Amino acid sequence: MPADSTAVTTPAPSGTTGAPPGGGRHLGLALFVIAAAQLMVVLDGTITNIALPSVQTALDVSDANLAWVVNSYALAFGGLLLLGGRAGDLFGRRLMFQAGIVLFTLASLLGGLAPNTGLLIGARVLQGVGAAVAAPSALSLIATTFPEGKPRNKAMGVYAAMAGIGATVGLLLGGVLTDALDWRWVFFVNIPIGLAVLAGTRTLVEAERHRGRLDLPGTLTGTGGLIALVYGITRGGEHGWTEGPTLSCFALAAVLLSAFLRVQGRSAHPLMPLRLFKDRNRSGSYATMLFIGAGMMATFYFLTLYMQLILGYSAVEAGVANLPFSLGMGVATALSAKLVARLAPRAIAGPGLLVAAAGMFWFATLTPESSYAGHLMPAMFVTALGLGTGFVPMTLGAVSGVQHQEAGIASALLNTAQQIGGALGLAVLSTVSTSGANDRLPDAAASFYRGLATEDHGLTARAADALTHGYTLAFVGAGAMFLAGLAVTGLAITAGRQRAAEGAAPVHMG
Repeated sequence: MPADSTAVTTPAPSGTTGAPPGGGRHLGLALFVIAAAQLMVVLDGTITNIALPSVQTALDVSDANLAWVVNSYALAFGGLLLLGGRAGDLFGRRLMFQAGIVLFTLASLLGGLAPNTGLLIGARVLQGVGAAVAAPSALSLIATTFPEGKPRNKAMGVYAAMAGIGATVGLLLGGVLTDALDWRWVFFVNIPIGLAVLAGTRTLVEAERHRGRLDLPGTLTGTGGLIALVYGITRGGEHGWTEGPTLSCFALAAVLLSAFLRVQGRSAHPLMPLRLFKDRNRSGSYATMLFIGAGMMATFYFLTLYMQLILGYSAVEAGVANLPFSLGMGVATALSAKLVARLAPRAIAGPGLLVAAAGMFWFATLTPESSYAGHLMPAMFVTALGLGTGFVPMTLGAVSGVQHQEAGIASALLNTAQQIGGALGLAVLSTVSTSGANDRLPDAAASFYRGLATEDHGLTARAADALTHGYTLAFVGAGAMFLAGLAVTGLAITAGRQRAAEGAAPVHMG
């Protein structure tokens, strides 16, 4: 679930100001506020996916722009996540949490009212910005609001649970809202949640602020470079790889990303401290998570389209059909959390990625007549089992050996890698899918909808076959990405067995 899926937060600083509000009722309300905000941010990575076919029909969205409905959120979220965490340190975590929720809520209203593709994508960008501002403060606010011991441990458990179930809730809720009401309600549903969260933020206790400054040059060059790269990939698949605008996008991306690395190397307050990449195990964890995010986001994107367009599932049916993935992920993460104390990270993540790749190649054998019980469901479960084993060892690898004050940025970088990987992977694989489908039948997506509108069953069947062919090529590509992650794990990650690192932020599986 593309995204995750996914927000990441920093651990609390060693020193805090203020005291937790007295009384269990205040703590209960504070826990509701943080949990609801976390759920809203995480589920928004998947709730929109279920509504994609309805959005495409209602707004006449092209295949290339449909991917941007998902990618724009992931790019803004992942590209600004580190800046959001830094802003919380400097200006106050409760203040930035409130500002992020306000922006996210207003962007949701704009998305629900969007009359065209451009405004919808713009709203998704603003949602990503709001999530990037709010999410990094949530975990720290738990530490400043809840006393040490049982209250804080309970709050941490609920927070982690929201990260785990958010993707599943998004799929189910998105299906219900789209079928029962309208696709616009996958955005409108955030408004009452956001208002309730804002009303309850007075129960949260502010943390101390730190000195420093925002790395705006790093933010502009890094995020701008990523946007230029993703746009170049998308445009290349749609208009040709040798077109002037496409080549210009790649050139701009190269210049901006190179400038980003230079800025980070020279800055006294870098957005992405390059010293964190000196440890090969940590760098390997980031690279592996990049490939995991790339394959996973694309998997949910194309499965949603396949189930609703080719198999004719309703939005609710498609949401329920994804439950085996959530089940497999939950089983695998629980198992890997126990195995990390006994086995080296690559001994857990490596076989898992191999299993995930096998699941993707199983998806690559789909046809327009494939059954759910005999094909989709087992392939989902196998893929989820494989991916779920990778999250815990990669999270531990990202924060192992870092100083306490850098644990937050180290874990945030891992989640940034997942989000950026998802955006890049979806850009590449949507290009592969569209090209493959159009090679078999020119303008396959438009032909499919034209066949449905004119009740031309022959054209619809040919278009469905072409679209399915494109989806299966994307699944092969996703499997290759998991194998690339496997290669990185085997070559770069040499650490021995680990203990759970205190303060590590959970990776959001969506």
